[in-house]
Amino acid sequence: MAVEVQPERAEPVSASTKPYFRRMGVHTGLAGAVAGYFLGHWLGNFLSSGYLQNPLSDSNDVPIVLGYALATIGWLLGLGVFNDLFGTMLGRPFPDREAADGAEAGLGKYFRFTLNHKTVGIQYLFGMIGYFLTGGLFAMAIRTELLSPSYHIMGPNQYLMVVGEHGTMMMMMMSSVVLGPFGQYFGPIMIGSKRVAFPRLEALGFWLTPAAFVILLSGILFGGFPTGWTGYEPLATEAKQGMDSFFFAFGLMAVSMTLAGFNMICTVINYRAPGMRWGRLPMFVWSMFSVSFLQVLSAPVLLGACYMALTDRTFQTAFFTNQLGGSSYLYEDLFWFFGHPEVYILALPGFGVISEIVSVFCRKPLFGYRVAAAGMLGVGLLSFFVWQHHLFDSGINPDMRPVFMLTTELISIPTGFIYLVGMGTFWKARIRFSIPMLFALAFYFNFLIGGISGVFLSDVPADVTEHGSFFVMAHFHYTIMGGLIFAFMGGIYYWLPKMLGIKLNETLGKVHFWTMFIFFNSTFLPLFALGLMGMPRRVFEYANNLQTLNDWVSISSYCLGVSMLIFLFNVVMSTLFWRQREAGNPYRARSLEWQVPTPVPPANFERIPVILASPYEYGDPDAPPVADLNPPPGVVSSAYVGASRGEA
Repeated sequence: MAVEVQPERAEPVSASTKPYFRRMGVHTGLAGAVAGYFLGHWLGNFLSSGYLQNPLSDSNDVPIVLGYALATIGWLLGLGVFNDLFGTMLGRPFPDREAADGAEAGLGKYFRFTLNHKTVGIQYLFGMIGYFLTGGLFAMAIRTELLSPSYHIMGPNQYLMVVGEHGTMMMMMMSSVVLGPFGQYFGPIMIGSKRVAFPRLEALGFWLTPAAFVILLSGILFGGFPTGWTGYEPLATEAKQGMDSFFFAFGLMAVSMTLAGFNMICTVINYRAPGMRWGRLPMFVWSMFSVSFLQVLSAPVLLGACYMALTDRTFQTAFFTNQLGGSSYLYEDLFWFFGHPEVYILALPGFGVISEIVSVFCRKPLFGYRVAAAGMLGVGLLSFFVWQHHLFDSGINPDMRPVFMLTTELISIPTGFIYLVGMGTFWKARIRFSIPMLFALAFYFNFLIGGISGVFLSDVPADVTEHGSFFVMAHFHYTIMGGLIFAFMGGIYYWLPKMLGIKLNETLGKVHFWTMFIFFNSTFLPLFALGLMGMPRRVFEYANNLQTLNDWVSISSYCLGVSMLIFLFNVVMSTLFWRQREAGNPYRARSLEWQVPTPVPPANFERIPVILASPYEYGDPDAPPVADLNPPPGVVSSAYVGASRGEA
C-alpha cells in the first residue's frame, strides 16, 4: 500500500527566470520613499489648498498623510516588491525563486526583498532587536526625567511625546518579535515543509515594519503625539500633525501582522509533512498557529480604527468626533478589541518558545501536551471576550462590568493550564541549567508575578482604584517584558546556533542573564508599591515622598540597559570576530529543525520527510527517530501508512 507524498518543489531557477532588477534593495527603497514623500506632500498641499484643515487641531494633515502613503509605495517599489508582478504583466515567466534566494551568498541578500523564509526570519531577527533597543532608549529618557519630582530636563509636551514613542514602539513592533524571526525561520522546518505558503506576502510583511518604524519616529519632527500608545480620542483628533504618524504607522503594522498571520495559518494547515498529525505538532508551532488567528481576526479592526481616525483628521469625517455626532467611546472599543488579543499575541509565542526549551533541557516529554495545546486555543478564543475590562473606568455600562470581570477571570484558566504544563515538566527532571534554560526559568518567575497582579486588575473595585497608576504599568511589564522578552532572549541563545551556525559566548551570556533578571525585577517590582502609593502614569511631576523609590527604579533601569549592551556586545563579537562555529545538534534535541544540517539547505530538505514520532519523546530508549529525512522518492511505503497525514 502506498500513499502519495507532497510534491517536490522545482529545482532552483535558471538565469532566465532570476528576479528582475537584481540590484534593487534598501538603497533604492530609500530613494523611492524620499521621492514619494515629497511628491505626496506637494500633492497634498495642492489638493487641500488651505481649506481641508482639521478644525479641532487647526492643522492641515492632508500633506502629511498623503506623503506617508506615497513614501510607503515608493519604498516598496524601490525594494522591488512588485517586480515579479510587473514582469508577468509584460509576458515574462513568473519566477519560482525561494530556493535560489536561499542559496545566495553574502550579506547583500539581507538588504533586499527576498523570498526564502530563512532569510526573512534573519531579517526579522535583527530588525526586531533594533526596534527593541530604540524603544529602550526612550525608556531611559523617561526614567531620567523621573529622577526628580520638580527639576525637569524636558517640558510636559516633550515628556508625553517620549512616553508615546516608547509605548507605541514596544507594543507595535514587539507584536512580531517571535512570530517574525523564529516563526518565519523555523515554522516551515518544524512541520517538514520546504517553504511557506505565500513567500511574497511573508516578505512584504517584514518590509512594512521598517516603514512603520521610520514613520513612527518621524512624528517627533511634527511635535509627537500626546496620547500614549493607545491613541485615545478625542485627544487624538485635537492633536497636531505628529498624531498622523501614530495612526499611519500602527495601520502599517496591522497590515504586516495580518499578512504574517494569514501566511502562517495556510502554511501549517497545508504544508505539514506526511505523518505530522496535529497531535505531533511542536508546541512552538501550536503557539504560532493560535497567534496567527488572533492577528488575522484582530489586526484588521485596528487597521479600520486607524483609517477612520485619519479620515477624521484629513477629510473631516466624524467617526470619533463627539462635536459632530461621532463617538470617542467607539474608538476605545475598536482599539481594545485589537488591544487585548494583542497582549496574548505577545504572551503565547513566549510560552511556545519556552515549551521547546524546557522539554529539551529537562530531558523529559512535555507534560500534558494536549492540555497545553488546548490552553493556547482557549486563550485565543477567550481573548476576544475581555476587551472591555480596559473600559471599567471609562463610562462602561455598569451592568456590563460583572460580565467582563467574569470573562477576564476565566481566561486565567487556560493560561494556567499552559503554565502548569511547564511546572509538570520540571517535576523530577534532571535540569541542565544552560543559558536558554535560565531564561525559561526566569520567564515562569516573571509571568507568575504578572499573572497574579492581573487578577487584581480584573476585579472592578480594585481596577477602579489602580487604573492609570504605576501598578498597571508594573503588571504589563512583568507580563510582556518579563514574559515575551525573556522568552525571546532564551530563543536567541537556543536557536542562533542553527540560524547562523554561531554560538554566543557562554560567559557573557550568563552575565547578560543575571544582570537582566536581577535589574528587571529591581526596576519593575517597586512600581507596584509606587502605584499603590498614588503615582500616576504619564506625569513628570509627583509627590516628594515618592522620589526615593523613583530614583531606585531609574538607577535600576540604567543597569537593565547595561545588560542589553552586554547582550549586543556578545552578538556583535560572536558574529563578526570570535565566530565559535556550531554545526551539529549541541542540545541533542529531537525537534525537526535540529535534524537538518547547519547551515540549513536552501530548500530545507532534500525530499519531503515522513514524520514518525513526537518531538518530545525524551527518556524513551525505544522511541523512533522523529522523522525519516530520506523517504523513497514519490511514494511512502506501507511502513509509513500509519503515520501518514491522511490519518491526522
